[in-house]
Amino acid sequence: MAVTIKDVAQKANVAASTVSRVIANSSRISTATKERVREAMEELGYHPNFHARSLANQSTKTIGIVMPSSAKVAFQNPFFPEVIRGISTKAYQKGYGLYLSTGQTEEERFEEIVQMVEGQRVDGIVLLYSRKNDLLMPYLQKKKFPFVLIGRPYDLPEQEVTHVNNDNFKAAKMVTEYLSLLGHRQIAFIGGNMEYVVTLDHMKGYKQALEQAGIKVDDSYIVYHDELEEGGQEAIIELMSLQDPPTALVVADDLMTFGVLRMLADTGVSIPDELSIVSFNNVMISELSSPPMTTVDIHIFELGSKAVDCLFEKMLEKDSEPKSVIVPHKLIKRQSCKKYTPTLNP
Repeated sequence: MAVTIKDVAQKANVAASTVSRVIANSSRISTATKERVREAMEELGYHPNFHARSLANQSTKTIGIVMPSSAKVAFQNPFFPEVIRGISTKAYQKGYGLYLSTGQTEEERFEEIVQMVEGQRVDGIVLLYSRKNDLLMPYLQKKKFPFVLIGRPYDLPEQEVTHVNNDNFKAAKMVTEYLSLLGHRQIAFIGGNMEYVVTLDHMKGYKQALEQAGIKVDDSYIVYHDELEEGGQEAIIELMSLQDPPTALVVADDLMTFGVLRMLADTGVSIPDELSIVSFNNVMISELSSPPMTTVDIHIFELGSKAVDCLFEKMLEKDSEPKSVIVPHKLIKRQSCKKYTPTLNP
């Protein structure tokens, strides 16, 4: 016969309502009582029926997460497991689980959002990306459904959307200036998908740094590919085939940079002696690559954690004012950059 709340209450010598409050982690119950009730639950093998509690409380105890592509593709990039680790750690602390989107296209992801909202499958949503001509945010705004964006809104005013972001414009400007100070003037930019706002911000920062350094922007030095290892390989083939190839690269993502390094190794180009490279994200692969990458630490885990903090504020008070949280970035200098030394022709 199944163990009930009444059985736990009798074992712990408390009221059944107290057991319910302990399950809900109410601040009104003392730590000593919570410990006694939880010990009784463990001894009796009692597991709360959260589905039934959700129906009663009109809460799913679940957060929806929407990725920019299917899980199979997204998880190839270490950014997404790490940001989800930040989300899940904070969600667990608050007694919440996660519901991951699996849609392959923007239209499929929109349908998933509709099902999450209309089917009351989640209490709030974290969007892991922002793009031009976005379908998702206007819908969530119209429904007044709690959501937080990791990134920067593009089609909606920033002051209308709660978002957690890095200053990607400033970060890209900083690394381009760093390469310029090392003496490089032929600096190329390998960006991610042009539909994503982070790519647009990186490009703007890169261009402004060049202009301020008195370096003409050369469109042949700007290429875009998906943030995967293959994208980096394709990009470097394109750039190194130029009649006057670059001496330095700004690459949008560590995984792309890994592909760049592998392709350069295959073609015999020495890093950093012949080409300097700066990347973004500071995932584990950046330290383990050969040579270790100079990269920008954007504190991915913190992006996820702070997004959940903001989402709970929205869920507790749906009419709360939107807010913007900027997570700082930091340049991590390793061995993929060096001062430029012109090659003298014999």
